[in-house]
Amino acid sequence: MITVELARALLREAGVLWEPAAGDRFVIDAELLTGEVFWISDLTVEVQTYRDQSLLGFNGTTEWALDSIAQAEVVWLPREDQLRDLIGPAFRRLEPAGDGWAVEAARPDGSTLRELDVDAERAYARVLLALLR
Repeated sequence: MITVELARALLREAGVLWEPAAGDRFVIDAELLTGEVFWISDLTVEVQTYRDQSLLGFNGTTEWALDSIAQAEVVWLPREDQLRDLIGPAFRRLEPAGDGWAVEAARPDGSTLRELDVDAERAYARVLLALLR
């Protein structure tokens, strides 16, 4: 799974925009809560709009004293398919590399960008960050 640090870099440093949708993962961006991963689902966490602000509403979660939270207070954890879509036509390949994965993409100048990580999602995120910076 992508790390919170990589996800934060994609959202805040590289400016990737997130439109919350069912199936998306996120963490609440608070030190004690970043280890708790939530999934948007019409049954438990749904996207709501209030005063032109996206809120993530918690439905039926009795263990949480939380009704909703602003999108700006969470960190989206994009999945492998979402990262590949964000890389777009620059994506060339994903392949095993030692104990991890390598992702290759084409830079705008035609050269090849290759990033390695123990996790495929992290390798995709590193490629996307490099392309966006």
